[in-house]
Amino acid sequence: MRVAYVCADAGIPVYGSKGASIHVQEVLKVLSATATSVDLFCRRTGGTPRGVLGAVTTHELPVPAADLATRERLCRQDDERLARRLTAAGPFDLVYERYSLWSQAGMTYARDLGVPGVLEVNAPLIDEQRTHRGLVHRAEAEAVLRTAARAATVAVAVSGQVAAWVRAHVPDADVVVQPNGVDVDRIRPAAAPSAEPFTVGFVGSLKPWHGVHTLVDAFAAHASRHPRSRLLVVGDGPERNDLTERVARHGLTATTEFTGAVAADEIPALLQRMTVATAPYPRDDGHYFSPLKVYEYLAAGLPVVASAIGQLTDVLTHDRDGVLVPAGNPAALAAELSALHDDPARRHRLGRQARETATRHTWTQVVERTLDAANTARMTNVG
Repeated sequence: MRVAYVCADAGIPVYGSKGASIHVQEVLKVLSATATSVDLFCRRTGGTPRGVLGAVTTHELPVPAADLATRERLCRQDDERLARRLTAAGPFDLVYERYSLWSQAGMTYARDLGVPGVLEVNAPLIDEQRTHRGLVHRAEAEAVLRTAARAATVAVAVSGQVAAWVRAHVPDADVVVQPNGVDVDRIRPAAAPSAEPFTVGFVGSLKPWHGVHTLVDAFAAHASRHPRSRLLVVGDGPERNDLTERVARHGLTATTEFTGAVAADEIPALLQRMTVATAPYPRDDGHYFSPLKVYEYLAAGLPVVASAIGQLTDVLTHDRDGVLVPAGNPAALAAELSALHDDPARRHRLGRQARETATRHTWTQVVERTLDAANTARMTNVG
């Protein structure tokens, strides 16, 4: 089986360390393990492929450098070039496309060739673009989404909230929900208890919607009762300076570590330094994430304290494989951190169950379920 994987989003360096990059790499690994060959069509590689990814044939697409309106128009025009490159490199037996604002070539190629086409939708990109980066050609972006979703054999959304967004734009699209996964071989629990003090951890980009400021406030309240505790923040982002100042105002500089951006292969060891991991998302009625970090926390066998919001209430069962707290509530988060500090047996029980939960969400299972959904949809359409 020959597979074409399309990632036309210029914001995703496929071989980089962003969460989206890791997502793409993990899907490529699973596809590479079963396919005769995998061809990757992307705008940015962002690094060198490692291991099995070295066998993937990469076709780089141009990244237009222009003002916003011109860039959008050029990206739309480049989709026609992508269609020609798919045809030239094919034929393919499966096309797997990560949804991006201006690409429909992968799904229309699959439809026209009569092979399965999977459109993976990770976020409401049109809304994100309009809110955070600006969007000039909104109607055209909506048209691209409609064409891609209707041409796809199946659209796979990472959360129920993202699936609802796709259906709102394309009511006749075949949409299923498939949350993110984790590599449980790459990320494992520590072989022995860490010698470090009680360490509260966070992994992710330092952006407002990740709620790290709530974590800092919660940790300050916890540390007032347990001053030997430490805070380990893994990642970087635009809130780094504000968070550093917030830590200083709480008098926590000596007990807080900001690692900055790290390579993906450093994450397992950093997780093993943590005692408890957090996902402190703020209140948000539109929360649509399927957080990779939470699956990685679970795989590391860590007790997870997370906001009771969005998909997290489906992934975690309170006091079984995680602890759910009200979103944006530092007092509640601090209380749970202190309760876990004082109860090692509960931490051990939660961590053991967390690892078991992670084994049901491996990337292999995620991709297999996705391809099964495509096959089911295809048989239904044929029938």
